[in-house]
Amino acid sequence: MGELLLYKRMQQALGGNVKQLICGGGSLAQHLEDFFEIIGIEILVGYGLTETSPVLSARRYWNNLRGASGQPLIQTEFQVVDLETKQALPAGKRGLVLARGPQIMQGYYRNPEATAKAINPEGWFDTGDIGWLADDGSIILTGRAKDTIVLSNGENIEPQPIEDACLRSSFIDQMVLVGQDQKALGALIVPNLEALQAWGLAQSPPLVIGEDMVIGQNAAIAPNNLMIQNLLRQELNREVRDRPGYRSQDEIAAFALLPEPMTIENGLLTQTLKIRRNVVMARYAEMIQGLL
Repeated sequence: MGELLLYKRMQQALGGNVKQLICGGGSLAQHLEDFFEIIGIEILVGYGLTETSPVLSARRYWNNLRGASGQPLIQTEFQVVDLETKQALPAGKRGLVLARGPQIMQGYYRNPEATAKAINPEGWFDTGDIGWLADDGSIILTGRAKDTIVLSNGENIEPQPIEDACLRSSFIDQMVLVGQDQKALGALIVPNLEALQAWGLAQSPPLVIGEDMVIGQNAAIAPNNLMIQNLLRQELNREVRDRPGYRSQDEIAAFALLPEPMTIENGLLTQTLKIRRNVVMARYAEMIQGLL
């Protein structure tokens, strides 16, 4: 009964008799979708880009496939192709997502070179996203083609699913996976200091956690915060290994704590709150080099 009352209050806070919510503009972490399902609110995820005006697909309440970004809109098509050969792939095979439909732009203004690169002669638009098609036509997105990390052994790692899994930890606020051309993955982490403070107070003896702990590489954390390093290591290991489709290559070998959160103001987030990976990599290049 208590749970029912609590869930009802949550529903009321979201507007009352809400049956479905539309989600778009970024990936929906699995734990958030789980939460809304538990409190009785269905999430209908949509997908699109600015160049597609902007919607390509959406989940329907009668066909709400968890983890997918829905079926294409009317007169809209998806095609998944091999990253190298650009040959069409069957359902269930992961590759580069192309889209075609009346809502897709005609081209970039006064930039025929960029237009030709984005839209092929058959009218297929290169979304830049990696994903696969389910048997019912739903598109499942797994990352961005340009974000793919290629390890020195040739393994391709899509960072977003691993980052989303690790962000389930209450001790991690933000995270960027790194490791291009390296033997293993690393991570740049912005920790949740409030959660760490509460956890530290529960220890015996209690830990003293101050802003000075977030000073860059985890090796530089004060000795009395070594337990925090161990805690974060345990969190990363658990969340990565509990992720569906886990592979040994997904393990995070090392991590560092960033000296500040990633924000729009410091140039590390876009206006839509997406991490500007290239800017992060450039700003913390020395840290990354020392990490792996």
